[in-house]
Amino acid sequence: MKLCIVCVFQVLYASCLLAVPLPFTMTLLTHVLACLFGMGSWVAINGIWVELPLIVPEIPEGWYLPSYLTVLIQMANVGPLFVTLMHRFRPGKLDERPVIYSIVGLGVVATFLLAFFWKHTVPLAGAMHSVPLLVLCFLLSVVDCTSSVTFLPFMMRLGPQYLTTYFVGEGVSGLVPAVVALVQGVGVVHCRNATVASLANGTLGINSTVGASGELQAQYQPANFSAQVFFLFLSAMMVVCLAAFVLLNHHPAVARERKREHYFNRGQAEEKSDQALSLSHRPQEEKPMISSPDGHRRARRSSFGTGFYSGPEVTFIFVVLAWVNALTNAVLPSVQSYSCLPYGNQAYHLAATMAAVANPVACFIAMFLPLRSLVLIGLLTIVGTGFGTYIMAMAALSPCPLLVHSASGTALIVIAWVLFVLTLSYVKVIIGVILRDEGHSALVWCGAVVQLGSMLGALSMFPLVSVYGLFKSGDPCNTMCTK
Repeated sequence: MKLCIVCVFQVLYASCLLAVPLPFTMTLLTHVLACLFGMGSWVAINGIWVELPLIVPEIPEGWYLPSYLTVLIQMANVGPLFVTLMHRFRPGKLDERPVIYSIVGLGVVATFLLAFFWKHTVPLAGAMHSVPLLVLCFLLSVVDCTSSVTFLPFMMRLGPQYLTTYFVGEGVSGLVPAVVALVQGVGVVHCRNATVASLANGTLGINSTVGASGELQAQYQPANFSAQVFFLFLSAMMVVCLAAFVLLNHHPAVARERKREHYFNRGQAEEKSDQALSLSHRPQEEKPMISSPDGHRRARRSSFGTGFYSGPEVTFIFVVLAWVNALTNAVLPSVQSYSCLPYGNQAYHLAATMAAVANPVACFIAMFLPLRSLVLIGLLTIVGTGFGTYIMAMAALSPCPLLVHSASGTALIVIAWVLFVLTLSYVKVIIGVILRDEGHSALVWCGAVVQLGSMLGALSMFPLVSVYGLFKSGDPCNTMCTK
């Protein structure tokens, strides 16, 4: 009897193996490659952000580096601007595939060089500056910003089901470096008497912050592995992204889709015709807001896209889009260190890691619950802005924010960062879904407004952080705060 049961299970197992078709295997492979390809989009810059506690003590810029990075990222928008202008004025002349090969190759080289030159300084304007670090960060910013306008058009050559996987990979590009940095254990501080430390070491170490006589000295403990190893890991991630792109570019599914490439180069008149056709053939569950009570088609309410949204509604959508991206891409990242580090390096890493998790979680929520209500978008924007206001207030109160010596204060700042990213990331995804249905020109304006909001946020925060010095980092050992 037992032998018969075993035979039955063997037959069923063999049948399952034979039942798995080759197209399923190719589909799974394509999903994996799309995810790995998306992970390379922002992995370099996200990796630099989470490595700041280890980089900052070693460079003359100190904690001004986050604001410098914010400005460099916005300056790197010359890459997306060039690609967008080429698509606008010379449609069909720019093939994104050579551009992708170029920027991903540049990312591999830049992250590799960063591993060896990030600590080098150069005299400039009478002071020492980390010129190699800043230059390489700018090049990586060009790579990551340009990926936003090249990776996605390439993924459109595949089936629409792979776009979701690509967006998941793009969200995970912030999670993977954060987890690696958390395992690395960077920025752990122990306080010692400055005189005792000097006698023990002979001289004060590079990683030491010394105050006046009798004060404590902050000793930054060595990480589990160095920043050089971390940057080499980022370079390996870029190599994986390049390999995934090569396989996708020569994938049989991509080859089958190449016969449809002429659809991407059609003129504006044919594009408008396609938009009207797409609107009339939308499934019923995708257009609950379009159907009127009497079942008749609505008249065009504006000249934007399909004309479904009125002029004030379009203005509202783009104002919210600019505001949300200003907060998430520039304003709050430039003060993340000031808002979190007073609660400890563990709080900083937890906030960075959990916020990175919140981004793909928001994408998954939007995938299964795409609520397109403009009222809901407005409410979520207000809620997210409220969390951002709390974060900004704690950064302004640094080095002595509220509840600085309590576990509840640490929990509050981490939760505030997670909910801030979660709510506003959901808003961005839903706005992207709305504008996608309004046609190609709407997506062009979407990208322009995203970059405009990010640039305005960066330009507004840079003088506050780096020129006027409104935010103070404090000394981890000698700053005295009242409970």
